[in-house]
Amino acid sequence: MKHGVFVPPFDGLADVERMADLAVLAEESGWDGFFVWDHLRYAAPVRDILDPYACLTLIAARTSRIALGPMVTPLIRRRPQVVARQAVAIDRLSKGRLIMGFGIGDDYPDGELACFGELTVAAERGRALNEGIEIFRGLVSGEEVNIAGEFLKSQEVVFLPAAYRHEGIPIWTAGRWPNPAPIRRAAHHEGMMVIQLTEPEQIYELKGKLAGAGADLAHFDIALWGQRDENMVYRHDERYAEWAEAGVTWFLTGPGPYNLIFEEACDYVAAGPPRY
Repeated sequence: MKHGVFVPPFDGLADVERMADLAVLAEESGWDGFFVWDHLRYAAPVRDILDPYACLTLIAARTSRIALGPMVTPLIRRRPQVVARQAVAIDRLSKGRLIMGFGIGDDYPDGELACFGELTVAAERGRALNEGIEIFRGLVSGEEVNIAGEFLKSQEVVFLPAAYRHEGIPIWTAGRWPNPAPIRRAAHHEGMMVIQLTEPEQIYELKGKLAGAGADLAHFDIALWGQRDENMVYRHDERYAEWAEAGVTWFLTGPGPYNLIFEEACDYVAAGPPRY
C-alpha cells in the first residue's frame, strides 16, 4: 500500500512555492504521492485558497519520484478541454507522474456551484462528469475526439502533444461510500478515491461492487482518505495493515483543512508516512 500526502492549498499553504517546498519535503521523507485539493470556496474559517494546477506545475518541476495530481477536480465547473491542456503540460513536465482525480463536486452552504450558476442536481452533475471525462480522455490521447453529449461536445478536435505515457493519464473518480453511482463510474477508469468508508471490511464489499460494474481489480487503485481525529488532522489509523490486506492501494492523509500553518505542515510531512 502506498501513502500520499493529501493537502489543501488553504491559508498558510496558499502559496505556490510553499506547496512545492512541502512536496519536495514529502519526496525526501519517503511519501509516495502528493495530492492537492481543488476548491474555489470552502467553509469558514478558511479564507485564502490557491489554484491547484499552478501548485502542481511547480511541484512537477521540483520533484522527480512522487506521484502527484488534483484530488479531486469537479470537472463540471471546469472546461474539460482546458483541463486536458493543463494536465498534459503537467504530465509531460513530471515525466508521467500525474494522476487525475475527478468528481461531481459539492454545493454545501457557502459552496462553489450555485453561486456561479453551475449545475446543482446530483444526477445531472454525474452525467455531465461522465461526458467531461470522455472528452478529457480523448483529448489527452492525441486522437480525434467527436462527442455530442447532453451537456458537452467536442467536434473534430485533436490535441497535441499527447500525454507523456502511451496509455494516457490515469483517472481516479471520487465517491462517498456506499453511494452506488460513483462506484459504477469508477469501474470504467483506473481507480476510485473513496471517502466516508470507515472499516477495512467495507473494502471487500466495495471491491465486489466494482468488479460487478466491470472494474479490472488487478489493474485498479483504491485510494482511501484517512480518518479525522478531533483536531481535524488526518494521520492516525492503526489499522494500516488491515487496509492493505483488504485491498487499499493508496492511503491518503494530511493536515487541514482548517487553521493550516506552514511550519506545522512541514513537521507533519517530515515525519514520513506511517510505518507498520
